Amino acid sequence: MGGAAALGGGQLAAATSAGAAGRGGPASTITPADARYPDFVSGSNGRWRAEPEAIRVATATEQVVAAVQEAVRAGKRISVRSGGHCYEAFVFHSDTQVVIDLSAMNNISYDQKRRAFVIEPGCTLMEVYMELYRVWGVTIPGGSCSSVGAGGHIQGGGFGFLCRQFGLTVDYVHAVEVVVVDASGKARAIVATSDKNDPHHDLWWAHTGGGGGNFGVVTKYFMRAPGTARLAPEKQLPQPPGEVFVHQQSWSWNNITEDRFRTLLRNYSGFYEEYSAPGNPYSGMFSMLVCSTKASGSISMTTQFDATQPDAARKLDEFLAEVGGHMGEAQPTTLSTNEMRAMPELFAPQAKSWLVATRQLGGSGWGGRGDYKSAYLRRTFPDEQIAAMYKNLTETDLRSALVSIDSYGAQVNAVDSDATAMAQRDSIIKLQYQAYWSEQSEEAGKLAWIRNMYRDVYADTGGVPVPNEVNDGCYVNYADIDLSDPRWNTSDTPWHDLYYKAGYARLQQVKAAYDPGDVFRHAQSVRLPE
Repeated sequence: MGGAAALGGGQLAAATSAGAAGRGGPASTITPADARYPDFVSGSNGRWRAEPEAIRVATATEQVVAAVQEAVRAGKRISVRSGGHCYEAFVFHSDTQVVIDLSAMNNISYDQKRRAFVIEPGCTLMEVYMELYRVWGVTIPGGSCSSVGAGGHIQGGGFGFLCRQFGLTVDYVHAVEVVVVDASGKARAIVATSDKNDPHHDLWWAHTGGGGGNFGVVTKYFMRAPGTARLAPEKQLPQPPGEVFVHQQSWSWNNITEDRFRTLLRNYSGFYEEYSAPGNPYSGMFSMLVCSTKASGSISMTTQFDATQPDAARKLDEFLAEVGGHMGEAQPTTLSTNEMRAMPELFAPQAKSWLVATRQLGGSGWGGRGDYKSAYLRRTFPDEQIAAMYKNLTETDLRSALVSIDSYGAQVNAVDSDATAMAQRDSIIKLQYQAYWSEQSEEAGKLAWIRNMYRDVYADTGGVPVPNEVNDGCYVNYADIDLSDPRWNTSDTPWHDLYYKAGYARLQQVKAAYDPGDVFRHAQSVRLPE
């Protein structure tokens, strides 16, 4: 690129932005005069858009350090983007002046010195899966949405179709390279590791579920399973199943009574309560029960099962019968639910190679508008929650609104709750409430529906899933600003305890140590201790 902007003296200098910066030069700078600008001021959720003075597109750690340093010296408000899938306006908000864009930092390699795989934050999950598998035959147990960036996904926890078999993505983070800003305003890159003797160990811990935008800019993840430093690379990350069974089916709302709906949810959650321990016979199975509104037409379920496990085909059949045998005749899925597309060809379970299945099941929502909420479930659904779901799903004419009930637990629950910043380690289900729209005129109705649905389901705990014997809080990667709003969270549990539980105090100490000037902040960032 021919000339990057300099940020100094409190003013953002104009910059030429033709071409792209090489790894040896400064970050490419995109300003409002650049034709590329509209493509860099919003992300996957079309609700959020910013008007920053500049976007700094980095391709190397040194460029990130320089861009952060220049912004700090100029007193500019920074936000950070990797894949662009933040659900709230934490990146693209009205106060943003400089966006540090990491989307061009998308290398995947192996570091012989650190004996770990290196994943840069701009890599999409599908790029990670493809490269790790093609070159080394390994993977990470990440999410199913193929266009999500590794930058935010990993440090927020990371889960997906392989998590019950292999755990969470953060369980394989050996180290992180992070650009931080000290009390004097100096930016520098630090590598923090899982080694408990590392002086930066707490900074590593904060990036194993502490969420994005809190402490600095992650420029590299170093990935390997604990205790594998001396092994060959092919043994340092999980090797996915050579073959998996994939299946998808639906039930028409025309045939679903409240009793059938209640039995479905109790059977489904009860099954995963029974098979929630690590290493159980169904640890190689993951499923998503997508309960769309009645106006949308149907409820669907997508399942993947490790076909290499003993009696996998029989076990899958038994699961399908136990969960949905009472529902009447199932049918092929013909209606997509945003990221999970309809795949009627999977109505009969099919054996597929893992990579083919990963591509087929990988969604990639982008550009629409949406709102999201989350919850963890620790035991079989209580009847009150099921009744509230049924009421809200059936008493509306809205489409593109749903709750996805995803299997969880098993190997996820093999890790102690304080070993990583992901505190939810004994749950059986993770729920994601979703509402989508394309026109601004639809927003008020969709927001009212999802907020009322969520409030009704958790009415006995102040409208939010306060950790108790049934619920276990919220998933930070499904950011929800309403958790901070006393109109919607009437409990005594603040938003940060819903995400982090008892770990929040430790995250605050990390914040004080590595971002004492609160350079990296957003509407739900970790607060400095008082």
